[in-house]
Amino acid sequence: MDIEIKKSKKPVEYAKAISFLESRIDKILKNKAPELIWILEHPSIYTAGSSYNEREILDKSINLYKTNRGGKITYHGPGQIIFYFAINLNNRKKDIRNLINKIENTIIETFKNYKIKAFADKRNIGIWVNHKKKIKKIAAIGIRVRRWVAYHGFSINVNTDLKKYKKIIPCGIKDKDLINLSKIKNQSYKNLKKDLIENFIKNLKS
Repeated sequence: MDIEIKKSKKPVEYAKAISFLESRIDKILKNKAPELIWILEHPSIYTAGSSYNEREILDKSINLYKTNRGGKITYHGPGQIIFYFAINLNNRKKDIRNLINKIENTIIETFKNYKIKAFADKRNIGIWVNHKKKIKKIAAIGIRVRRWVAYHGFSINVNTDLKKYKKIIPCGIKDKDLINLSKIKNQSYKNLKKDLIENFIKNLKS
């Protein structure tokens, strides 16, 4: 199955990205376009998924974009890798939990290339690390499925302004902090996007 790989060099407005994904879903369902992997970055924005709660907004002055993905409230901005996809589960296993496992494995396996040990948590979706004896979140996952085509994806904090998260309760989790990859290990991550794409495609085939 063909998958188009799309990489945006300039930041993409969140609303435009979601509109593009929705349009791609329609084309995939009509067999008029291939599946998609899209790597990009968003300008600074707060987004709220389908299960967010108003109490998770600590600073009521923020501009919040209510989106159709699953999950709660989060932040996107410079220094963060956004990994979007549009994957047709009609041609694969119709199992959302299985897809989430593949996403988790993709991130965990990729981090191993950079000598970073990460793990998934059954109680709190996302990818986590144990940094200096504290459990911290390094990647967020949020997907939606329409007629068995899964889209949205995950984000990884590489060198993000984490102070932005102080205005919300990220993903509705109060007692855990977030962290950047650059804080865990100060090394080059120039191949990270390529590695994520390769591992995701490999896991989709497994």
